[in-house]
Amino acid sequence: MDLAPYRNSAATLLSGSLILDAVMLACTYALTRLAVGRALRPVRAMTDQATQWSAVGSDQRFGSENQPAELARLGTSLDALLDRIRTVLRHEQQLTGELSHELRTPLTRIVVALDWWRARPRSAAETDATHEVIAEAAQSMRTICDTLLNDAREGAQNTTTAVGATAVAPVLRRLAEDLDPREQLKTVVDAPDQQLEAGVASALLERIVSPLLANAVRHAGSTVTVSARQLPGGVRIDVTDDGPGVPEEFLDDLFQPGRRADPGDGHDGAGLGLPLARRLARAVGGEVSHDPEHTPGARFLVDLPAG
Repeated sequence: MDLAPYRNSAATLLSGSLILDAVMLACTYALTRLAVGRALRPVRAMTDQATQWSAVGSDQRFGSENQPAELARLGTSLDALLDRIRTVLRHEQQLTGELSHELRTPLTRIVVALDWWRARPRSAAETDATHEVIAEAAQSMRTICDTLLNDAREGAQNTTTAVGATAVAPVLRRLAEDLDPREQLKTVVDAPDQQLEAGVASALLERIVSPLLANAVRHAGSTVTVSARQLPGGVRIDVTDDGPGVPEEFLDDLFQPGRRADPGDGHDGAGLGLPLARRLARAVGGEVSHDPEHTPGARFLVDLPAG
């Protein structure tokens, strides 16, 4: 018998099987890709959303409610990363604002000294005095940068940020002398010269007290008083002025960064001095507070560990 038809049928069935297998593999690949893509679509969406939120430091978060277990765990991990990124951005903005606030005064002294020197020909003694002012302001700027950068590196909760002991009275007198008060304004320093030491570095003590002094000079009517006394286990510094005092409605926001009682009072402060003083004091185990019972005027209290 002729077997050619059978052979042709076998070849046709083999070719058909191969074609059917190829089609089934292609369909399986397409369906698998589609299923995996649909399964990973929420992950891609969450990743893109987290990228957008991290770029602007948004406070929006994914949460873990009403989510499958896998997506809930992913959302929790992304939320933790976003919290850390936002903290880093907030610290960066805070450091930038504090540097800008603290460097403004020495920069102003340099500009004023140069303007005064260029106003007309000066003698050699006047030129030397101008150079001394500029050098002192530049050194102050360097100290400010070192202090704030060291504090940023160590962290606000590290009580070893500024180890050492500093005589309080000389620092307070130096700060009072370096002020540029208005006419008819008297600055009084009442601090014993002997046996009164704070357990912080001199540069950090200056950075804590300077904003309080500048604030007192800005708002005082005629007198600013700076006093220091020994407390059990610590030192207290009082900065008092006879100005209008802190408005009662502003007390809750007094130490909030960027907040000012009267933005239209004519000075260019950014509302960072008091928060900076409190943060630096707390970094070494101290505190800066306002005495609401003192009238008239305002009194700020600086409590620091003893040296």
